[in-house]
Amino acid sequence: MSAANEVQHETVLWSGRVQGVGFRYTTLQLAREFDVAGYVQNLPDGRVRVEVEGDAPEVNGFIGAIEERMHGFVRTVERTSQRRAPQFAGFTIR
Repeated sequence: MSAANEVQHETVLWSGRVQGVGFRYTTLQLAREFDVAGYVQNLPDGRVRVEVEGDAPEVNGFIGAIEERMHGFVRTVERTSQRRAPQFAGFTIR
């Protein structure tokens, strides 16, 4: 596969008071403002996971928008990124 067929993929784990505060819904709304695909989900340990892919500027803008909108609820953010073939269509809540 050529690099031209790859997208930026990020796994982001948010911790703090991130469940029960509209985090997933806000993330879904923000995803509509960017050309990204993936999902957001609550984890059993109280964190929220975002899996997102797209062009790097769109992915970074989207994550930055989440950080800006939800900053009062977030204690830590863990990000891992890679280039890979696209795996998602659309953005959903799981």
